[in-house]
Amino acid sequence: MHLAARMSRIGESATLKVSRRAAELKASGADVVDFGAGEPDFASPGVAVEAARQALADGFTKYTPTSGIPALRRALAERFARQYGAPWTADQVLVSVGGKGALFEIALALFEEGQEVILHTPTWVSFPEQIRFAGARVVEVPTDGADGFAVHAEKIVGAFTARTRAVILNSPCNPTGGVIAAEDLRAIVAAAAERGIVVIADETYERFVYDGGTAASAAALASAYPETIALVGSFSKTYAMTGWRVGYLLGPPPLVRAAAEIQGHATSNPTSFAMVGALAALAGAEGDIEAMVAEYQARRDLLVPALAALPGVTCQPPKGAFYAFPDVSAHFRGDITDSTSFAERLLEEAHVALVAGAAFGSDRHVRISFACSRHELARGLERLERFLRRN
Repeated sequence: MHLAARMSRIGESATLKVSRRAAELKASGADVVDFGAGEPDFASPGVAVEAARQALADGFTKYTPTSGIPALRRALAERFARQYGAPWTADQVLVSVGGKGALFEIALALFEEGQEVILHTPTWVSFPEQIRFAGARVVEVPTDGADGFAVHAEKIVGAFTARTRAVILNSPCNPTGGVIAAEDLRAIVAAAAERGIVVIADETYERFVYDGGTAASAAALASAYPETIALVGSFSKTYAMTGWRVGYLLGPPPLVRAAAEIQGHATSNPTSFAMVGALAALAGAEGDIEAMVAEYQARRDLLVPALAALPGVTCQPPKGAFYAFPDVSAHFRGDITDSTSFAERLLEEAHVALVAGAAFGSDRHVRISFACSRHELARGLERLERFLRRN
């Protein structure tokens, strides 16, 4: 079959590829420790489950407005107004089929041939794929593991050109756990506003910040720069609702309307009863979030020192998200020549699944998700140590 030329600009998600191979091994009877998936191992909040169950019982299973149920759109606007003083109204909110859906719709609405989009790297695997699929060129701005992969304004702004259409900021970052300081965020937004550049803030991991810290949110700058900021978030990570597929976009009316038009032709509305569950989670699951964050911190504090103690491995403690991003390049020798062959050998020989750093733009590293139990972390670390000592 002859596929469209645009398919040459996109490939399979590396994280989903790892999950697929791990599932194949499990199906064959292998005992696999899965550090690959960025999926919380917690149950979805009870209030969300009960609200969705009641919505099903009440027959709330029909089409809704394409942009999402009005109550959830209002609640999201009120949440960001209350917490950050953001000016967005319900009309400036799009409920999407996952945060990934909102980001893809933004890419299709904004980017085209001849334009550039700036990404700080290492970066989430879908950002460059979406940019290229929409026809634009990716401009990478590397971050440095020595300072925790922090995002610095001078490097981002220094990459601006006349062709720059947007900059995507992901803080806390998947895969590094790096964050952007409030002063750097403000400097980037101000410089972008002067040039008519859109700042797309992916704040999917906004609540997952450790050591008592908080994440700087672009929502706090939306009143001063209403035409510059588009904010994307998701219920998947914050509320352990990955399979519910509910995300959101808040931003300038023309962009939100354009994304809604694309959504109308792609998916129509998000699932009706899933949005009812998301609304309940937004209103009543704060305790669930706090418990998750505390447990993730405990897992991080178990995992990172253990990784750093392994021979030839260095690892900075992530400030946010739920991933460690250790440098394993000291073990690139023989048949293991890069992060991909490292990850493949580890999965096939030790039955530990993780994601090669090459997928994120750093071939010296691998990504380890600690969205799994402490018991699984301990089992995986033991296998990883044995694998490293053999190789």
